Amino acid sequence: MLRIVLLSSAGLLPVSPAAASGQDEFVNWETPHVAPLAMTPDGTRLLAVNTPDNRLEVFDLSGGSPVHVGAISVGLDPVSVRARTNGEAWVVNHVSDSLSVVDLVGANVVRTLATDDEPCDVVFAGTPQRAFVTCSQASTLLVFDPGDLEQPPLRIHVRGEEPRALAVGKGGAEIYVAICESGNGTTILNGGSVRPAHFPPDVVNDAGGPYGGANPPPNAGPAFEPALAPTLPAPPPVSLIVKRSSAGRWLDDNGADWTEWVSGSEAPASGRVVGWTLLDHDVAIVDTSTLAVRYADGLMNLNMAIAVHPPSGAVTVVGTQAHNEIRFEPNLRGTFVRSQLASFRTAPLGGTPPVRQGALDRAAATVIDLNPHLDGSAATVPVSEREKSLGDPRGIVWNGAGTRAYVTGMGSNNVVVLDQQGRRAGLAPTIEVGAGPTGIVLDEARAQLYVLAKFDSALSVVSIAKESEVARLPFFDPSPRAIRRGRRHLYDTHATSGTGAVACASCHIDARMDRLAWDLGDPAGEVKVVDDSQNLGPAPGHGHAFEDWHPMKGPMLTQTLQDIIGKEPHHWRGDRDGLEEFNPVFVSLLGDDEVLSAAEMQEFEDFLATIHFPPNPFRNFDNSLPTDLALPGHFRTGRFGQAGQPLPNGNALLGLQAFRPPSLIVVGSLACSTCHTRPSGAGTDHHLVGSTYEPFPLGPLGEHHLALTSSDGLTNRTIKVPHLRNLYERTGFSGLQPESTAGFGYVHDGSIGSLEILANEPLFLVSSDQATADLVAFMLAFSGDTHDLGPLNVLLEPPGPPSRATH
Repeated sequence: MLRIVLLSSAGLLPVSPAAASGQDEFVNWETPHVAPLAMTPDGTRLLAVNTPDNRLEVFDLSGGSPVHVGAISVGLDPVSVRARTNGEAWVVNHVSDSLSVVDLVGANVVRTLATDDEPCDVVFAGTPQRAFVTCSQASTLLVFDPGDLEQPPLRIHVRGEEPRALAVGKGGAEIYVAICESGNGTTILNGGSVRPAHFPPDVVNDAGGPYGGANPPPNAGPAFEPALAPTLPAPPPVSLIVKRSSAGRWLDDNGADWTEWVSGSEAPASGRVVGWTLLDHDVAIVDTSTLAVRYADGLMNLNMAIAVHPPSGAVTVVGTQAHNEIRFEPNLRGTFVRSQLASFRTAPLGGTPPVRQGALDRAAATVIDLNPHLDGSAATVPVSEREKSLGDPRGIVWNGAGTRAYVTGMGSNNVVVLDQQGRRAGLAPTIEVGAGPTGIVLDEARAQLYVLAKFDSALSVVSIAKESEVARLPFFDPSPRAIRRGRRHLYDTHATSGTGAVACASCHIDARMDRLAWDLGDPAGEVKVVDDSQNLGPAPGHGHAFEDWHPMKGPMLTQTLQDIIGKEPHHWRGDRDGLEEFNPVFVSLLGDDEVLSAAEMQEFEDFLATIHFPPNPFRNFDNSLPTDLALPGHFRTGRFGQAGQPLPNGNALLGLQAFRPPSLIVVGSLACSTCHTRPSGAGTDHHLVGSTYEPFPLGPLGEHHLALTSSDGLTNRTIKVPHLRNLYERTGFSGLQPESTAGFGYVHDGSIGSLEILANEPLFLVSSDQATADLVAFMLAFSGDTHDLGPLNVLLEPPGPPSRATH
């Protein structure tokens, strides 16, 4: 849908994200680039999106070097641009859910087209020509007729999470869609609950399982690696991550085979149907004539950019592969993510087609490590070796002969040159360019590369012959100092890791999440004592039977970094008082030589404090709650009607009523909002003094004290009440359906597959499938503002922290 965006805290309608409160607050959504740079077919103009300023920058190339000639206002947070003709370009506006059709001669927008949620890229292909547009959050591909824009677009559903980048096949008969959050064939087996009726069942504790019910199971033969510290108390039972092998078996990191409990005859013991399958679609292959869709599987976890090798027509993808199947932080130090290039052909040179009606034969794909100088054995290498590394690849382009590819590293601030086999082939290991390189365009007529440096808001010009930057052309960037100074601490792989290849953003992608769970415990670690002196006091609903935090915490989902400052303590367990307590991770997990200085940590915190949640796609256009929301992909659990049947449409207003007092659906004595306070859904940072809630004083570093609880029915008995603003981002996993597009769902370890399963836990007194649908509709539409919420009930609705949300 086309969005008008407001700041929920200010209530003002801005024409750009810089318009906010009276203090002119800049709204940072930290939106990722997809295809942010393009050249017109005649090679006379270069087009670059200016995401923070909501403009299209235009450069003239007729003189041999780019000359900035103007900027054209477009929609909110443009992320991609493609030239359809020499005089017309289409700009994809990610936050305002729109396309801007730009007349390059008149330098103005001549048409605005509404799209589904979070559009990412557009290409033109087929006969007659059509425009294909990915919409990442909606998981759709829209098909427009450029010759008749009055006609609504056709809509193709993509069976994968976050379709983003696009490429046109040789000859235009096919287009290719890179599915960003495709997953890596890992999923979760539950083992961390204490309630007997909890769903899914605690299969890791099953006496018939590979370890006879021992939990946590060992990861190195019969033992733990690192060895369990002798002074530690017994670790809590936890869930376990398993990964599908090349042979199709579900194995843990100790080689134990869980296939029977994941997809075989014992699958119901893990809350799955027999034959359960986790899709791993990395690229959708679309026939531009028939719009039929096939898929290529098994490439990597995050597919960031895609291009076609000109002579052969092979599809090439760059991105990263995560190794979250490996347990414990010391075993993952510096090596938890690898940058990769994958390639495959969709048309055979002879013999059987490698892409069949279903999906690509994995043996037909080639996957290459983009950092061959790193063998994965060392968390820290000499600085000279780190400087060779490519981190967070975001763009790829081939020369016409197919002999050279150029790949941008947004985290490493460089470009690497590859030969047609994907091997390094540059004059030097890397080409240094501006900060945060994303888009890349090759101008063979002028023997130049153009690279968009997102973090510098600049265009880097690279000589192909010299393989070095020869010019850097900045353009206007309204981003405040806090963003420009602090952003590097999230993304910069050379500055913050021991290999030059990883950073915080390797998992917290674009300050968000990789849709995976990781077990970053440490058997050789220490127990951390819980200080509950500033946690709720006698407030209702929160158990205080806290246990100290054991270092073997089990799998935890990657959390978003959106709006975390002022929501302390951090982590699922609340075991970090403030951001400063993450500083040791730069050494212990990223493998760097030293932690950040106090000043650098403050820069990091100031940057994170600017990041807002984008508008919620399930809200109505006026930001009101929907009363008749269709719920595709959500099914009856069997608590009331027949399991597996679609849920009816949901009324989020009725869901809100069930969520708040006087409705007491939590064991008949509490409201959902007693714990999940408005507007964010996080816990309160107040305590009850008599009959009045009073705020806890800030900690020594300005940190807040949001609620912990011991009443969640988890073996991690001390857990933070999580916010609810991005629940719609975690769909795709269900053990009750034969296929899932994600291996992890809800709660701290992702073991609960869907919102309807969560709502139908015995803890919640829900009366029917319709009531379930209403709650699901409300949770999907939970956005972090106060619209439609009404006044607080004094006792059962403690005040919550403010939310950086937009609508």
